[in-house]
Amino acid sequence: MTGMYERTSGASTTVQTVDELSGTIRTVITGSPFLRGLAVRGEVQNFKLHGSGHVYFTLAGSESRIAAVMFRSHTSGIVSWPVDGDEVVVTGNIDVYPKGGTYQLYAARIMPIGLGAAQRAREELRARLEREGLFDVRHKRPIPKYPSKVAVVTSPTGAALRDIIEVSLKRAPFIDIVVIPATVQGVDAPLQVSRALATAGRLAGVDCVIVARGGGTKDDLSPFDDELMVRAVRSCPVPVVTGVGHQIDNSLADLAADMALPTPSAAAEKVFPDRQEMALLLTSRESLARSLTGRALERTGELLAKIDERIFKYTLSSAERYEAFLARASAALHALSPLAVLGRGFSICRNPEGRAIRNSAEVKPGDHISIQFHSGNAEADITVSN
Repeated sequence: MTGMYERTSGASTTVQTVDELSGTIRTVITGSPFLRGLAVRGEVQNFKLHGSGHVYFTLAGSESRIAAVMFRSHTSGIVSWPVDGDEVVVTGNIDVYPKGGTYQLYAARIMPIGLGAAQRAREELRARLEREGLFDVRHKRPIPKYPSKVAVVTSPTGAALRDIIEVSLKRAPFIDIVVIPATVQGVDAPLQVSRALATAGRLAGVDCVIVARGGGTKDDLSPFDDELMVRAVRSCPVPVVTGVGHQIDNSLADLAADMALPTPSAAAEKVFPDRQEMALLLTSRESLARSLTGRALERTGELLAKIDERIFKYTLSSAERYEAFLARASAALHALSPLAVLGRGFSICRNPEGRAIRNSAEVKPGDHISIQFHSGNAEADITVSN
């Protein structure tokens, strides 16, 4: 034994500071893709809202626990529901807190999954959004009767999409459908549906959006009570119809939508018009038009004849009145006309600029003037002026 500090490999040991070691550990942890974008399920313990606006708590499992923190920038959507004992899913990343020498779960979102916590969160969020006016019926937009293009936000592999396509092909196969894939269950659903709705709102020609999913448990449908999804539904620039299956109560997303139906099929039946009904309506209108035309032609001819007679009489009377008016106006104008004065032997002298000369002071010897008679004109030069 050569010494208690000698390594068996013979290689020298690099001495590093605590800060350097903490930095190395942090680099390893933050660089691991397995510790980014996590969704962790556990029980809330020691929940505390600090005066700084940050939230600190412990997320406990059956045999272990992890410290968690949510910074103020992420707490705006947190209502007062989290209490010790609530079961939740926390999304976020693992990072190192160097000063404490500990690793922590840095939370971005907290979602309740236990029945009690989820119900409290839902009711508190509902009350807050109601105060903001998100569910006000005056904001509801009418669903277009005859859309040309419909966007569908749902899982591309779910039964909801199959039901919607089946209904659309039966009722209105001439209407375009744009499928915007999104997860409609689990922790990623609110963000994915929100992004899909934003995409639908930017597509040219889209008249309406259907957000749909099939049945499931209450926990399966909890994303439709998420604030992010609710606000995305309300802020979509085109009307939104929700069709979320097998719910006893409407979700908050249903309350924010322009129309809520109990199933995807019901939503599709509302959005896609029935081509048979459209054909019957068109036939009825054409028949009514022909009937009205046949009965009205004779009456219309008589009415037109009476109108023609009245127009003729009115035109003749108006012409006589205008003729008399013009005669009087012509006589008055003739009396005022300079030509009438010239006809009595007078003439008008004008300077080179064309202005009438009213007295001899306006001219001097050598000026050239023009003279207008009743019939014809003459030119003259001034030789004497006094």
